[in-house]
Amino acid sequence: MIKLDTLQAALEAALGEKILQLKTEFGEVTLTVAPAEYLSVATALRDRPELAFEQLIDLCGLDYSSYKDGDYTGKRFAVSSHLLSVSKNWRLRLKVFCAEDDFPRVDALTPIWNSANWFEREAFDLFGIIFEGHDDLRRILTDYGFIGHPMRKDFPTMGNVEMRYDAEQKRVVYQPVTIEPREITPRIIRENNYGGI
Repeated sequence: MIKLDTLQAALEAALGEKILQLKTEFGEVTLTVAPAEYLSVATALRDRPELAFEQLIDLCGLDYSSYKDGDYTGKRFAVSSHLLSVSKNWRLRLKVFCAEDDFPRVDALTPIWNSANWFEREAFDLFGIIFEGHDDLRRILTDYGFIGHPMRKDFPTMGNVEMRYDAEQKRVVYQPVTIEPREITPRIIRENNYGGI
């Protein structure tokens, strides 16, 4: 816990008013910043010798639309980055909420840590979050013709389209989903004298 207190004090001294929230829970420090400060804070986290976060080890999108059973009233989309300082031997979660729910976007971290490249493409593909300044922001997990962003909470579990091979056209075609939803109830088998009783 002393190391986390040292990290928290270093963050407060280096970033000051740029910090929206600084929280230590479950042995981890989470730093939340405003979208306008995201790039400058990330640069400071890497370049300031007292912080020295040399590596970005993960980045993911978050959809808060059903958070707290739908009672959440804040911004819908966020980006959470996990940073590592090898020289200081500490970790940090950097979180930023997108300013707009209709067109979620934040600055790209790829100019700071090039390891963010595929992570940002994944968050774009699955959540629809735009990373401004990313050199190659395109889908990475879904097909180019895919409609929507499948990790959004309002995305239908059946999807919007399905693809199949059409023998007449000799190619893969897309069509609206034809699968009808059904409820599958597990069958319970009860045997007399089960287990020798």
